[in-house]
Amino acid sequence: MVDIGMPDLDGIEVARQIREAVPDTKVLVLTMHESDHMVRRALDAGASGYLLKSDLTDSLRQAVKAVAEGERFLTPKVSEIVLHGFLKTKSQHQPGERAGARTTPREIEIIRLLAGGKTNKEIAALLGIAVRTVETHRSRIMLKLGVHSLAELIHYAMRHGLAFAQEG
Repeated sequence: MVDIGMPDLDGIEVARQIREAVPDTKVLVLTMHESDHMVRRALDAGASGYLLKSDLTDSLRQAVKAVAEGERFLTPKVSEIVLHGFLKTKSQHQPGERAGARTTPREIEIIRLLAGGKTNKEIAALLGIAVRTVETHRSRIMLKLGVHSLAELIHYAMRHGLAFAQEG
C-alpha cells in the first residue's frame, strides 16, 4: 500500500519501481487525490487498485482482499471520477493542447518537479541525467502541451493534479 504524496519519490513512482523489481507484487494506492489523471497514472504505473482516504473505512478491507486475489479495485467514487475524466477528455481538449499529445511518465515526472520549484540543474541531479536532457524534455513538454512559459506549465500541472502538497 502506497500513498501518492510521500517524501522524495511520489507513490506512483514507488509503485512503478516495485512492479519493475518484483512484477508479481500487488500495489494498492491510498490517497486523497480525486483526479482522473492521478488514477490513470497510478494504474499505468502498475497499481492494482486506487482507494481514496475518504473511502477508507468503507472500502479498505474489500480493496485489500480484491488486490490480494489479483483483481483490480476502484471504489464507485473513483470509477465515477475516471468515467467523468474519460468523457471530458473525449469531448474536449485543453486550450492549446495538441490532440493526441500524450506525455510520457518521464515527462510527467519532470513536470511535477518543475511545478515543485526545482531548477533544471536540480532535476538533472535528482534523476541522474544531464542538464541538457532536462532542457530537451522541458521544451518537448511545452511543445506538446502548447504552453509557452514555466508559469503556464505550472498552471497545467495544477489543473491535472501533478502539483500537490505533501500529504500527512
